[in-house]
Amino acid sequence: MSVEEWRAKAGPWVRAAMPDDQELDVILSRWTRTTDGRWWAECEAILPARYERADGRSRATGAPTPISVPSERIAPIPGEDYSAVPVDGAIAGRQWVVEKLHQYAEDAASRRLHRRDCWQVRDEHTLVPTREAADLLTHPDVAICDVCSPDKALRR
Repeated sequence: MSVEEWRAKAGPWVRAAMPDDQELDVILSRWTRTTDGRWWAECEAILPARYERADGRSRATGAPTPISVPSERIAPIPGEDYSAVPVDGAIAGRQWVVEKLHQYAEDAASRRLHRRDCWQVRDEHTLVPTREAADLLTHPDVAICDVCSPDKALRR
């Protein structure tokens, strides 16, 4: 089986930034929210391993190795479908998140609106009720997350 065929059968894939800032494509298994409110990507990194045959000969292979990566260190890969990835720890109901953004231009948004279970939410954020979230949709200083699309649910 070619590398492309093998890669297409596993997944979905995301790009994970390692602690030393190297990037590695990994298989996303699930999203987990810990009790402190942080989101983590539970992944499998395909790492080098030694395989020994019954006759004693060995060869290099790849082996899936479980790793946990903070959500802010994960980037989606274009063309991958993340809709079936399980999400653990999301709180039921319509609760929304307003993330504080770093402004690189004077006219750039300073906040971004997300669904509560969005894995793109970073460290600095606050929870807001539905009415406030709906009001923020038209605020010029608030961007709408293009991953979780909270505007679709709030405009119903």
